[in-house]
Amino acid sequence: MTGTTTGPTTGPPPRPVTPGPGSRVPAAGGPGRRGTEFFLLLVAVLLCVSGYLVVGLTLHGAPPPDTLRYAAGLGVLVLLAHGAVRLTAPYADPLLLPIAVLLNGMGLVLIHRLDQETPHDQAAGSQLVWSAAGAALFILVVLLVRDHRVLRRYPFLPVAAALTLMVLPVFFPPVNGARIWIRFGGFSFQPAEFAKVLLAVFFAGHLAAGLAVLRDTGRKVWGVRLPTGRALGPVVAVWLLSVGVLVLERDLGTSLLFFGLFVVMLYVATGWTGWITVGLLLAGAGAWAVGRLEPHVHARVTDWLHPLASIEAGEGSSQLAQSLFAFASGGLFGTGLGAGHSVLIGFAAKSDFILATAGEELGWTGLAALFVLYGLLVERGFRCGLALEDPFGRLLATGLASIVALQVFVIAGGVTGLIPLTGMAMPFLAQGGSSVVTNWVVVALLIRLSDSARRKAPALAEADR
Repeated sequence: MTGTTTGPTTGPPPRPVTPGPGSRVPAAGGPGRRGTEFFLLLVAVLLCVSGYLVVGLTLHGAPPPDTLRYAAGLGVLVLLAHGAVRLTAPYADPLLLPIAVLLNGMGLVLIHRLDQETPHDQAAGSQLVWSAAGAALFILVVLLVRDHRVLRRYPFLPVAAALTLMVLPVFFPPVNGARIWIRFGGFSFQPAEFAKVLLAVFFAGHLAAGLAVLRDTGRKVWGVRLPTGRALGPVVAVWLLSVGVLVLERDLGTSLLFFGLFVVMLYVATGWTGWITVGLLLAGAGAWAVGRLEPHVHARVTDWLHPLASIEAGEGSSQLAQSLFAFASGGLFGTGLGAGHSVLIGFAAKSDFILATAGEELGWTGLAALFVLYGLLVERGFRCGLALEDPFGRLLATGLASIVALQVFVIAGGVTGLIPLTGMAMPFLAQGGSSVVTNWVVVALLIRLSDSARRKAPALAEADR
């Protein structure tokens, strides 16, 4: 137990003491932050309900008739999720859950807003159902996974399940040029969304078990330490796997995400910049080759290089051109919720290009706020990884945060014209049941990891106060 002081001190504060087994962590370090979490959740719900009201007032001059039902449903889900965290993870980071609720809620508002101009294609109702399923799965993960180290007991089960999920879409017909969906009856889902979490668990377990070999091998070439051929094998295998997914399924985003995830985790495990160098070279070579040989990907690269070419040819504007027009129309403060025209983007306005709606109607100010929320979510994940003592937990937290970071970069870069489009879903914001459910699982695991980290490092939790 650490001592307490009752009066002011003039010297430096005492060094934090990490409690040993059986020690009790001071209450100020963790459970007290649940009140902060509850307040932030209340703010998040109020912001989402306010956005829902603004859409109705702008488009119809009256609040939506189901506003109270929307607010009650969102409030119940939030209370249940908060109760699960308060009950089983009282030391968890108080920012993670409110950020997820606000992003998910704003996504529902934007999809509902776009539904008003596409009466033949209503998506807000199904997205709300998927969001509820994701929140329910979040609660289950928080309640059932009491120790993140249990995920390491069966190292090859996650990768086997991930590979199976990745291969299944090959046997189904393509949708919009890519084989990334499994459809039967009226139900459809994207298996790669679940595979990314399973791969993060496998990568964390594999790298944690072989840290000594990875760190003790390699040589310097032109001042950069590169791994040996033997240690490079897993990276090459994952790279080939990512390119295989791209070729078979025409899914550039998934292949980049999987390969980028492994390279980032490898760099964190070893601290070698050589892994980043090798990763960039391999990713660049694969993207160049497939971009030239695969027609679907080549068309996206061409559209990225010349977004206004279709307009100059008299064929109308492409989706990317409409997205750029939407950002330009929004300006600094936006046109206001419900007052934009991003629906002109077409069928992908609610999925791949929903960030364009946010940019037009919330402006660059609102867009910056969204990026700050994503940045905070990633930062808290990395912070959790730094605080954990076991290598598996550290790598898993880093991998889960990197999944969010890579997705946001790839999607935001695509719709703003920074990089070619990839067809991925913006975490929590875009239409997509598989995506929103998986992202709730990511947040649940980060909640569990942060609870473990802050229990063992009370100074970390105290610093947040």
